[in-house]
Amino acid sequence: MELTLLGTGAPLGLPRPECPCAVCATSRGPRARAATALLVDGALLLDLTPGAALAAARSGHSLVGVRQVLLTHPHDGPAVEVPAGLPAAGRVPDGRELTLISGHRVRAVPMDSPGTGYEVTSLDGERLLYLPPGGAAAGLPDDHRPPYDMVVGDVTGRPDALARLRATGAVGPSTDVIAVHLDHDVPNGPELDRRLAAAGARAVPDGTTLYVGEYHAVPDVPRRTLVTGGARSGKSVEAERRLESFPEVLYVATGGTREGDPEWAQRVSLHRDRRPGSWRTAETCDLVPFLETEGPALLIDCLSLWLTDAMDRAGAWDDERWAHGGQEELRGRTAELLAAVRATSRTVVAVTNEAGSGVVPATASGRRFRDELGRLNAAFGDECEQVVLVVAGQALVLR
Repeated sequence: MELTLLGTGAPLGLPRPECPCAVCATSRGPRARAATALLVDGALLLDLTPGAALAAARSGHSLVGVRQVLLTHPHDGPAVEVPAGLPAAGRVPDGRELTLISGHRVRAVPMDSPGTGYEVTSLDGERLLYLPPGGAAAGLPDDHRPPYDMVVGDVTGRPDALARLRATGAVGPSTDVIAVHLDHDVPNGPELDRRLAAAGARAVPDGTTLYVGEYHAVPDVPRRTLVTGGARSGKSVEAERRLESFPEVLYVATGGTREGDPEWAQRVSLHRDRRPGSWRTAETCDLVPFLETEGPALLIDCLSLWLTDAMDRAGAWDDERWAHGGQEELRGRTAELLAAVRATSRTVVAVTNEAGSGVVPATASGRRFRDELGRLNAAFGDECEQVVLVVAGQALVLR
């Protein structure tokens, strides 16, 4: 099944008309994206957008052979001049199936928001799922069918839609996930590619022709990632974003609770409100048991608070105790954590703080914590496939 993406952008395109934002300012030339529209085997057009005929011509195709035009958006969209000879656009009712003259079978997939998704099956059995902007499938047939060969949808706007498909087995390890409906909420170019790769997805330029069912290397999602950065740099948001498309996540909060501290309670509340509702939370510094057992992806936030707890237990703030057993106790606890990270079979994203970049602490205990955190970060990073530094909200891949 041949699929040509006549456009890959949001309904208003990218750049948005008259938008002064930095993403729109840099989305020019090859980075510009027209509103998303898909041409399937030259016979089926999914979404009729302005300039569709010209976009098809630029990609070496024609709309002359189109026998069906189907809409996915919750509304019919802006007035569009229908190219001569093109059939009127329509919509298949949710759950109904349409068989085209070309032999393609098209089934309308119910969405959790206004709009229509389509499952397209070719004569040879290749299966494509196309989702509208801002939409996630509300229900797929429970008939134990194999995963889709390709899924085309709003990965950046609705990463949870991809998580749901993975949870039901509709997206498997070999499914080619293509991000479309791309808007100005994510920087275009390398940053977009990096974020999509973390979700096991990719983006392609307008006019690209793909072949559903053809082998394509799926982006390799790092199994262990360390995210470091300064205070309020955006490191926790970066870590959470990396797991938004996972079907199940266990969030391990090492900060715990602090009685009588409303400011801390507000910080914890903000973190909780940001997480998807399907995530589970454990508040503990006992990380090794989680790493040593099978289970869903782990998000550990953060290692600096884990170190604070470990140093409390080792009596590291007392010079006498530190010199007589405390240091060895901390080294043993750290080695146990690192060994568990090295051997774990889980996907792990850990957050830490980058300390000691400038000011030297005035106390011996403060310098001790700074030094131990630096050692822990370096050793933990050595056990990770990817290490990311977040500065001013920008993620820099160090490894």
